[in-house]
Order: sequence, then structure tokens, then C-alpha cells
Amino acid sequence: MADCVFCQIVNGKIPADKVFENELFIVILDIHPASKGHSLVIPKKHVDRITDMDDQLLGEMAAVAKKVANGMQKSLGADGINFMVNNGKVAGQLIDHAHMHVIPRFSADKIDFGWNPHKYEANEIKELAERIRNSIRII
Repeated sequence: MADCVFCQIVNGKIPADKVFENELFIVILDIHPASKGHSLVIPKKHVDRITDMDDQLLGEMAAVAKKVANGMQKSLGADGINFMVNNGKVAGQLIDHAHMHVIPRFSADKIDFGWNPHKYEANEIKELAERIRNSIRII
């Protein structure tokens, strides 16, 4: 897609700091990182959302993210890694091109992703589990 910033990066029209590349993916440093080394795993083929990706490509994305995470732990001394996907605008996806964040974490980094836990009513958890199970069966 001509107007997609990630497609432009993949095609070399916009510069980016690459940390890894193969025939299917490019991994770049995020320009607004949660921590130093925060990287984005981007498929070279344009796909709007993770849920639009075929299973094989998604599996290969996870393998690339794992490789990058291992590199971060070795080179940066990261104590942990967050793997994050924002799927859709309401979930925080800012660019309509599927991508995965690989965020190195450090004991004292104080990153807060703003999680506000909810509570289920009486049988709500069982009912929701059943609805999701039933939907998965028909897909």
C-alpha cells in the first residue's frame, strides 16, 4: 500500500534502524520506544491486522520475535521481554499494518502499561468462556 508508513519502510522509501531482516520480515527500532531497544517486527507483505495473517506467517513472526528477544537479552542485559500486539484502533494500533512490539524490560524501568483489571459478576466468567468456546468451534 503506497500510503502505509511500514510499507514505505519495507520498500526503502523511509529510513529506519533495522535490527533484523529476512525474506518475510523487517525488524526496526521503534522511534517512540517504551524502553531503549524496543523493536517492531513487521511483515514485508501488507496485512492490516494480526488476525488477518495466515497461521504460517503468524508463526514465523513469533519465531522472529523470539530471535530478537534473545538478542536483546544478550546485548542489552534485559531482565525480561514484553511481546505486544495492538490489533485494531480501539486496541491501540496506530498504523494499519500488522506488527509486533518486542520490548526489553529492566528491573528498574518503571514501565506501566496501564492495566485496569475488571471483575466478573456471579456466573459471568463461565458464560463468557462458553460463548468464546462456541465461537472458536465454528471458525
